Amino acid sequence: MFKKVLVANRGEIALRIIRACRELDVQSVAVYSEADIDSMHVQLADEAVCIGPGPSKDSYLKPDRIIAAAEITGADAIHPGYGFLSENARFADICTSAGITFIGPSADVIRMMGDKATARASAVANGVPITPGSDLLTDEDEAYAKAMEIGLPVMIKATAGGGGRGMRPCFKAEEFRSLFKAASNEAQACFGNGDCYLEKLVLNPHHIEFQIIADSHGNYIHLGERDCSMQRRNQKIIEECPSPLISQEMRERMGEASVSLIKAINYQNAGTIEYLVDEAGENFYFMEMNTRIQVEHPVTEEVMGCELIKEQIRVAAGEPLSRHVLEANPRGHSIECRINAEDPYNKFMPSPGTISLWYAPGGKGVRVDTHVYSGYSVPPYYDSMIAKLIVTGATREIAIARMKRALGEFMIKGIKTTIPFQQEILNHPDFAAGKYDIGWVARFLEEKGL
Repeated sequence: MFKKVLVANRGEIALRIIRACRELDVQSVAVYSEADIDSMHVQLADEAVCIGPGPSKDSYLKPDRIIAAAEITGADAIHPGYGFLSENARFADICTSAGITFIGPSADVIRMMGDKATARASAVANGVPITPGSDLLTDEDEAYAKAMEIGLPVMIKATAGGGGRGMRPCFKAEEFRSLFKAASNEAQACFGNGDCYLEKLVLNPHHIEFQIIADSHGNYIHLGERDCSMQRRNQKIIEECPSPLISQEMRERMGEASVSLIKAINYQNAGTIEYLVDEAGENFYFMEMNTRIQVEHPVTEEVMGCELIKEQIRVAAGEPLSRHVLEANPRGHSIECRINAEDPYNKFMPSPGTISLWYAPGGKGVRVDTHVYSGYSVPPYYDSMIAKLIVTGATREIAIARMKRALGEFMIKGIKTTIPFQQEILNHPDFAAGKYDIGWVARFLEEKGL
């Protein structure tokens, strides 16, 4: 096992990793920007190193500063969390060159699966169904011709995109060129790579992702699925496990496909394979693979009775997956609400500022992952998520009732949050019936005139 792990991230995921390290009797090192000096992860780590100013490009996205912090503190491993450098193959290579273990898959696998076009090719080679699409396209005229060949609607996707960036749906031929240019420019600005490809747009699908994890001892498993269809502009709002849409037969088919793929690419550590499932719940299509831990991993943990961050650390240290993980069976139902510092009734505008009062809910089956507290100032530089509220119950109906109760107990003053909007969703009959898809939120907002 490692002696000391540096956490190359911030916020709730950094705190989550630090807590896992403590339970594994591993020392932890927090890195932080000047804007995050008062964040809880800085306070609870065994050591903390400032790596630069507030903007992430000057701190959390600086590999040299993170490696220097690891060397200064004697860390023998780095956990990247999610976002930032978590899927950066070059950073994984740098860690290896510095003699520091990168807690994640190999750099070669990150390159293979982090590039969406290459990932699709890997899926095809291993019999995993994909939507009709294209290879990489850089020329607008060539892209337009291919879009007409595939048939509208299509989704324009940046090969290096993520978090909804570098993605544009196109329904009208006359809008294609401007949308293609916008997707490419956004991806170039955010990820330094403006290459795009096309996928046939599956109408009214569910967004289903399978949690996978594998070790260096030949164990390749999946830990079930999460339904992430409740989203706005490709940003997830509510996730649940298991999905209320798919059948057991579909679940088994998707699980087998996921395990087959990770075996073929010799994947190690945790990851997520994302799929679209059609409106009828009969067909599934590979979208992409995330070679890191996901924001919504707690719903899988609660249903499957495991701790994925600990398993990531153990696998990276060369240990086999824990027996209880290899033998995990689903129990109950779990729902997660991402609590964002945003005003949902003003175009989801970010709402940074000082939290004058923070009171989190509790009780049976309620978990809150957060790094904030009363008096904490939410900085303007980062993703707006300030907490994750996770509830678990014996049934979906119990979990929904528990989430309604927990959202009602939350008291946050000084900033706007997405809680009122999530309460509306939880109270809607469509959610209770599981009758929603990735376009549901957009239609709901349109009906409300927002």
